[in-house]
Amino acid sequence: MVTEFDNWLTAFFQSYYSFSPVNATFIGVHDFDDELPDFSQNRLADRLSEIDSLLERGSAFATASLSYSQRIDKRLAVGFLKIQRWEIESGRFHGSNPSLYVGEAVFGVMSQFLSDFAPLAERVETATARMLAIPPFLRQAQENLREGPRSWCAHALDECDAAIRFFDGGAVLAAGEHCTDHYRDAARRAARAFVDFRARVDDMLTRSAREAEGCGDEALALHLSEAHCMEQTAESIASYAREELDRARTALAGRSRDLGYDDPVEGIASLADLHPTLADYYERYQHTWERMKALSETKGLLTWPDFPIRYVPQPEWARSAASDLYFLYYRSPAARNRPPVHEYLVTPIEASMPEDEQLARLRANNDSAIKLNHVVHHGGIGHHVQNWHAFRAESRVGRIAAVDCASRIAMHCGGTMAEGWACYATDLIAEFGGLTPLEELEELHTRTRMCSRAIVDIGFHRGDMCFEDAVRFYEAEAGMSPAAARYETTRNSMYPGSALMYVVGTDAIHELRRELAARPGNRFRLREFHDRFLSYGSVPVALIAEAMREAQNQNSLSRPEDE
Repeated sequence: MVTEFDNWLTAFFQSYYSFSPVNATFIGVHDFDDELPDFSQNRLADRLSEIDSLLERGSAFATASLSYSQRIDKRLAVGFLKIQRWEIESGRFHGSNPSLYVGEAVFGVMSQFLSDFAPLAERVETATARMLAIPPFLRQAQENLREGPRSWCAHALDECDAAIRFFDGGAVLAAGEHCTDHYRDAARRAARAFVDFRARVDDMLTRSAREAEGCGDEALALHLSEAHCMEQTAESIASYAREELDRARTALAGRSRDLGYDDPVEGIASLADLHPTLADYYERYQHTWERMKALSETKGLLTWPDFPIRYVPQPEWARSAASDLYFLYYRSPAARNRPPVHEYLVTPIEASMPEDEQLARLRANNDSAIKLNHVVHHGGIGHHVQNWHAFRAESRVGRIAAVDCASRIAMHCGGTMAEGWACYATDLIAEFGGLTPLEELEELHTRTRMCSRAIVDIGFHRGDMCFEDAVRFYEAEAGMSPAAARYETTRNSMYPGSALMYVVGTDAIHELRRELAARPGNRFRLREFHDRFLSYGSVPVALIAEAMREAQNQNSLSRPEDE
């Protein structure tokens, strides 16, 4: 039976998709495929009115009258609205971040070609409409943008260059035999619009005397409480992350010595020597995926879904632009209208390439990188399996929150689950013998980066670190290159509360598992624990932990509403 709350939640989603049409495409809602967002001042004002109306209507629903999944959805929808209101009112996104506009424009078009959700001719038609919408969209951006932080402008310049390359060539390749003169003309107009927009961003960079600054204590607390549903303070999280960073560095040094290396970097670097040949490069991904699936099933870790991955070369149409965009190897399948087999886009290596280029790419995509990053974390037991479970969740927010969109996931509240689970899953594979000693060393190094991200996320947004402090911290404490440290800090500065969700989510899952497994009289089964945990969907780990503790207090791993 459809309730008044269901109607309210439907209205929430309808307003979300209308305001974020590119997100809607990635999620699998195709009612807005021919549109780009409207970020005009009038539309932003209307959006604030929509938010206030939805919040007012939502406040009328008493928690006691809602089912468990409805209570989750209300809390997360309300939290999302509050954070979006802050984003609009603060001006940090629409008024200062040129990268926001580049991402929406480029991926508005690329999203039409990343999966076969409709016949190509239809997708070419909607891509044409979006390309024709790019010139007015970017003019709107120029009207909105004030002085932006230097790092954000520099980042956007690289993205503009990538966009120009895509619309000058890649877009035509993507359309294939359905490329019409009208489509070509739309691509040319989009490229010219980006040339003009790039000049404006370059002027912003020239005139900008400031670097990115944190969002402040109040806004960071808003993200922690309303997105991640955490009771901990930012200060306590930072303190915990510092302690964990010290532990990780000590463990890394000890493990390195055990393996005969004076410096962990030397041991980790040796992994590049263990790589596929050109002949079995693509097959190595698929073979590794099958081995990790078999390990999971043999050890009874969880229910592995019948949702295979196909590892394929990055499409030719994307290659000139992908490296400077938020172009992911693994992009979450659409929560709605998902394909039976999901394509994972890997670095292309071809016989026609110079031998030194082939070798460099094989070393970068070595056996360890394939297993840890492309199979375990993303394409296998990590994100891919978690997404399959999420799409079946009772929580309607939980089904779509962690879908990858133009610049970030669909809703911030999906972060501790999506990233926490993927990192936990790597720990799980290591626990059950799936990693080599050197790969375990690499994972300890990854742990130092996770902890460092949380420290920077909090320190920067609370004002304890300036931008350059954060860059130096990443170089010194996480072993990042200067370029990687600057890129990471730029992303951190744009999206408060996003970098801490890795270590927070991962460790909360470990803690919950230890606690439930240790309870007297509990017949703990790992597969049941993981399946139940994943069944909640892409919602904050804090909420899932609360629910599972309550359920076990009733001597069951079912949700409270099932009792």
